Amino acid sequence: MRVCGETKAIIEQRRFSTLFFLLSTSLLLLFLVSHQAKAQESQNFTQSSSSQTVTLAAEDSWPPFANQFGQGISHRLIEAAFKQAHIEVNSLVVPYSRALMMAEKGAVDGVFNVTREASTEQRFVFGDMPLFVAKASFYQRKQRSLLAENKWQIPKGSNVGVIKSYEYGDEFPELVKQRQLNIVTVATQQQLINLLLIGRIDAAVMFDLVAQENLQKMGVSDEVIAAFDNHSSQIYLAFSKENPKAALLAKALDQGLSTLKKNGQYLQLLSAN
Repeated sequence: MRVCGETKAIIEQRRFSTLFFLLSTSLLLLFLVSHQAKAQESQNFTQSSSSQTVTLAAEDSWPPFANQFGQGISHRLIEAAFKQAHIEVNSLVVPYSRALMMAEKGAVDGVFNVTREASTEQRFVFGDMPLFVAKASFYQRKQRSLLAENKWQIPKGSNVGVIKSYEYGDEFPELVKQRQLNIVTVATQQQLINLLLIGRIDAAVMFDLVAQENLQKMGVSDEVIAAFDNHSSQIYLAFSKENPKAALLAKALDQGLSTLKKNGQYLQLLSAN
């Protein structure tokens, strides 16, 4: 009887050892499979992030920020900021009015160089951080001054040139109404300057760095001069409301710009030729 009892104990012990071995092996296999799946998921996410592309409409006639060759300050800042999030930028260079339309319809993910104001906030998604701040002024022909000290003193009925679809600040519609301005709309900065030179308009609203660039190229910096300020714009990359990932892209851009400012690259990109 004692021998039989010992045999039973040995058998039970072997059973327990076998069950324990099988359970341990199963848990180990489960752990390995789970770990491999997580590693594959992480790898897939990294590959997806590194290959992600954002398609943007970039205006073609706003140097030094964006020109017809797809170059300028805005291009450098946007590409460098998105690079921090492993997002590649594909830019389509088109006239500004077309760029806005493409973004509104969802043909592109976003549009360059949009002033954040009441009219644009209804149409696009914005992040928290502007690309930069750009100052705009009224420009006049040196030999034909406006006889005003500020924009609210512009003679009523004056002819003022602007670029089609540009934003000129929340005050501009009220200014036009109050001073009864005749707005002449053109497509390029060169056209504005030429209209000033031949006396077809009394003034033109241009962003200062853009005006300087074009006046120098045209060789008329001494003939067309700034009269007084219009406004200062916070310039953004605006995202299409048709894109469900617009808010995420805006956040990625904000984080990228913040990183560029912290590591000193932002000022280098802003001031580079």
